[in-house]
Amino acid sequence: MTISLRPFLPSDAPALARLFRASVEVLAEEDYSVNQRAAWAGVADELVTFTQRLAGALTLIATRDGGLAGFASFVDGRIDMLYVDPEHARAGVASALADALEKLAAARGATEIQADASDAARDFFAARGYAAWRRNTVTLNGEWLATTTMKKQFAQPDKAGAFH
Repeated sequence: MTISLRPFLPSDAPALARLFRASVEVLAEEDYSVNQRAAWAGVADELVTFTQRLAGALTLIATRDGGLAGFASFVDGRIDMLYVDPEHARAGVASALADALEKLAAARGATEIQADASDAARDFFAARGYAAWRRNTVTLNGEWLATTTMKKQFAQPDKAGAFH
């Protein structure tokens, strides 16, 4: 199964909103209550705002064998959103998206990258070398949700060009 990446187009927004909702509702089921997941998924209810958020970031779309499989966005040195269709979970989609965003950040001269990881995503980021930095509580649509700000340091070349 081949994973391909491409840039976000505003016409992708309705399909990404559906994917976002499905990802939250299914993949976060063990970590958040029904009400918390409904509030979180509600972020995509206002399609214009959701589209503007994606368009205002560097957003990549992942397809797997031609079908929409996930998306990720990067803004201000952090991964803002990273969501995978439940049908494509644990198939390398999130890794492909994270790899691309990390490479883009490093190519732009970033020394680190951050993500506010949900409890459902915390292990994914930890396995990629992100360290927990701060525990957060956010309110979405009247519900409290816990996240963890995680950071990954990029290797920096020394004066001779060797990476450390």
